[in-house]
Amino acid sequence: MRFETKVIHGGIDGDVTTGAVSVPIYQTSTYKFIGLEENKGYDYSRAGNPTRSAVEKLIAEMEGGSAGFAFASGMAAITAVLMLFKSGDKILISDNIYGGTYRVLDQIFNHFEIHYEMVDTNNLKEIEILLGPTVKAIIVETPTNPLLGITDIEKLTQFAKENNLLTIIDNTFMTPYLQRPLEMGADIVLHSGTKYLGGHSDLLAGLVVVKEQKLADQLYLIQKSTGGILSPNDSWLLIRGIKTLAVRMDRHQVNSAGLVEFLQAHPLVEHVYYPGLLSHSGHDIQKRQARGFGAIISFVINEKVDIKKFVKAFDIITFGESLGGVESLLTHPETMTHGAIPYELRKKMGISRNLFRLSVGIENVDDLILDIKNAFEAASGQHNYGV
Repeated sequence: MRFETKVIHGGIDGDVTTGAVSVPIYQTSTYKFIGLEENKGYDYSRAGNPTRSAVEKLIAEMEGGSAGFAFASGMAAITAVLMLFKSGDKILISDNIYGGTYRVLDQIFNHFEIHYEMVDTNNLKEIEILLGPTVKAIIVETPTNPLLGITDIEKLTQFAKENNLLTIIDNTFMTPYLQRPLEMGADIVLHSGTKYLGGHSDLLAGLVVVKEQKLADQLYLIQKSTGGILSPNDSWLLIRGIKTLAVRMDRHQVNSAGLVEFLQAHPLVEHVYYPGLLSHSGHDIQKRQARGFGAIISFVINEKVDIKKFVKAFDIITFGESLGGVESLLTHPETMTHGAIPYELRKKMGISRNLFRLSVGIENVDDLILDIKNAFEAASGQHNYGV
């Protein structure tokens, strides 16, 4: 079954009891037992729910894993994965990573003496220097958020296996339609299902897929015991969103190509970050390990632009947090997604005051270009750039 078919008919397809084409929303907290220690596969919805099971089976098939787990948010999913480790363990993380991941490690798991260190995940020599008996895993975003750095997944996972490290890949930006890390040797894949998988900015969800059954057993115990589960209704919404993932991602990427061309030509744009550019340092790696370049563009604007006026000047593009919806979303990483990261570290990472991240939606690309052009004019007082 090819991917475009799998997102529609994979996992648990329909309902065998009634023949309903759509998986029902099993809005129940508990289940009737047949007899003593005998049930129909479910006993309590924290431990398992048929609608949640359907989306968990679907994401596992999409990523090529042995099991999937659905959580109430992306951060709940990351938190569950971090619970695999114990006091004294150290985790290496990408040196350009989502602020929420940094925050939960720095301000929550630090209390339990689970330590972290930031590293260039494309520099194996740098990683090797940090290795020691306490280092247990490496968490990677590729592309990174928000500067879109690319890590060679196959090279990293091979190195990790040689050094007994778990490789955990956040695949939110790419989705399994474009990139499948488990097939390249990763042990665990993370998703904020809130983003492209849901696709409509109407739910919160987190997903984890594992390669080996041993990890599946450990994560199921964590999920059942801590209870950060995805609700039946949001599970159903997520399944519905996933059905159109392939067609949406194709349109997202077509629009992104047009916007990258526009932004590169605009005199008030200092730099464009996008792995589809030949000039991008990770272009060749991304081309080899994925079937596309995604739909996130980050760019630095000229200091002549009043950024407060800039963010208020859009008619179509929404200024807000998150990404991956059908609508285009503009985010200011310094004050939004990466506000939890200390200023000096943000500066070192390259997250400047004039950096913006654009999640390209599926609107008409000419409307998006005009909207950005008008915002630049409103915020700079300069016109007639010819772009």
